[in-house]
Amino acid sequence: MRFLFLIFSLLFWIYVAATCVVLFLVALLIRLLTFPFDRRLRLLHFFTSFWGSLYLWTNPFWPLRIEERDKIDRSQVYVMVSNHQSILDILVIHALFVHFKWVSKRENARIPFIGWNVVLNQYVLFDRDSRGGSIKMMRDCRFHLDRGSSIMIFPEGTRSTSGKLRPFKEGAFRLALQAQRPILPIVLNGTGESLPKKGFILQKRTPIRVRVLPPIHPDTFASMGPSELGRLVRDRMEVALNQMKSAESAA
Repeated sequence: MRFLFLIFSLLFWIYVAATCVVLFLVALLIRLLTFPFDRRLRLLHFFTSFWGSLYLWTNPFWPLRIEERDKIDRSQVYVMVSNHQSILDILVIHALFVHFKWVSKRENARIPFIGWNVVLNQYVLFDRDSRGGSIKMMRDCRFHLDRGSSIMIFPEGTRSTSGKLRPFKEGAFRLALQAQRPILPIVLNGTGESLPKKGFILQKRTPIRVRVLPPIHPDTFASMGPSELGRLVRDRMEVALNQMKSAESAA
């Protein structure tokens, strides 16, 4: 059985690599054709969401269920936050088909095709080794928020290997306070088991669940500091994550 999983995993990653070349060329064409009139690059991001979702749709080991999608007001500009269990989270968030700009490590932009598409989309690149990296990141995020694009951040900063929430960094919550934008919490479960941090061999069919929590509006946190706001959001996400894990165990 393990041999069959190994063969399927190999074929799947070959499929991913081959399609990334073709899909990047399509993304480049979309960028060239729409850049003069699509200043926020909404069409390019929509195509990128299709690109990411394609690998979920075509992999039988990654069944996806999105809950409470109707909590998203697509006319609203959010600071979006999600827990982070796996690199697979990026594909899952794209499956929401919501317009946003990622905050991503600058080194990700060097990944062939996928990273180049990050640059095409004008996602926010964060240089962790630069003394002014955080300041520039906040400035770039404010620029996109002011132009009408939501921002997507993993406040844990890195993937959790245990599936439990790690401590939250303050950046996303400082941004929401400064820009007076609502926070949209998103909770993921199952991605860490579907694609572990240091593994690329598919082990078993693992359901992936996404739950969109009610937005937290600025009038709710106007008197809070970033640390207090971060704790509020983390507590709500932790409750939802524990509920999802309990439901999964009982199924």
